[in-house]
Amino acid sequence: MKIGLVGLPNVGKSTLFNALTKANAGAENYPFCTIEPNVGVVNVPDYRIDNLSKLYDTLKTIYATVEFVDIAGLVKNAGKGEGLGNQFLSNIRNVHAILQVVRCFDDGNITHVDGSIDPVRDAETINYELIFSDLELVYKRISTVQKAAKSGRKEEKLMLAALEKAKKLLEEGKFINLDEFDENESEYLKTQDLLTTKPIMYAANVSEDDLLEDNEYVKALKEYVKGVNPNIEVIKVCAKIEAELSELDDDEKKMFLEDLGIKESGLDQIIKEGYKILDLITFLTAGKQEVKGWQIKKGTKAPGAAGKIHSDFERGFIRAEVTKYDKLMEAGSDVKAKELAYTRVEGKDYVVEDGDVIFFRFNV
Repeated sequence: MKIGLVGLPNVGKSTLFNALTKANAGAENYPFCTIEPNVGVVNVPDYRIDNLSKLYDTLKTIYATVEFVDIAGLVKNAGKGEGLGNQFLSNIRNVHAILQVVRCFDDGNITHVDGSIDPVRDAETINYELIFSDLELVYKRISTVQKAAKSGRKEEKLMLAALEKAKKLLEEGKFINLDEFDENESEYLKTQDLLTTKPIMYAANVSEDDLLEDNEYVKALKEYVKGVNPNIEVIKVCAKIEAELSELDDDEKKMFLEDLGIKESGLDQIIKEGYKILDLITFLTAGKQEVKGWQIKKGTKAPGAAGKIHSDFERGFIRAEVTKYDKLMEAGSDVKAKELAYTRVEGKDYVVEDGDVIFFRFNV
């Protein structure tokens, strides 16, 4: 899972990135201090992997991961190149989802590029910049494809039709909703790395005092986001607290969160929301040598899941020996799980579920 962070300058975006990834990226109080994209990879916390590692006394424990990409703060007309905007936006065209960080706190010591705090205005600015950037890219693609489409070839005609529909939506100030396209058009547009086709999350960066109760800025942002897409959650975070949490071990972190009256860290919330909007689940492989979590799309069948490990596993797939995590822990070993008939043998049509512990049989 790869998530790109966007936002105006000085909203706490790079501070949050540092906290999430412990990367020490530039977070100074002036625009464009982050010229080159910052990239950080973090493990997806998973108690199942922890417990399986203890069960097998494993030699190696590998978690599923999230990669965060932080680009410089965008300004108005970034999509047209202002403030090196297009250069920055090109760095997140290959992410799977976008996390927009919006400032929802007052601090006279931290400047705001527009001179005041207004999360709805800020969110609209960023969304329009994503639209403008995509529109410029679509114009270029249409110009290229038009020449090829004149030959009458079916593929180029389909590409042109998809781009023209996308252009119309963007010119109306709308994001590209792939559900409004047929399957072939949608599959083509997915290959174009358009920012407005990507799922988007919003992180409301608040002060420590506003973590429990929504302030007026957060309320306004939630109302705006609800109008954009009622299925999108606004994740409330405090970048400063996330930075403190990043320095603690798991037990200390748990105590700190309890003292604050918070159930989950911002990182945990962002990962959970990322999994939801991208339709991801985790299956597990476990043994003495290694316990590992694997991210796959919900609905993936057993051969496709096997292919995440190695293409040979998918090509020579024979069967999958599947044990539910809870049942394996109850049995206490894979040998006992088989004796109790907790382990099932599944074929090519089996749809992998979250928390499945799988051993693949294959032959190439």
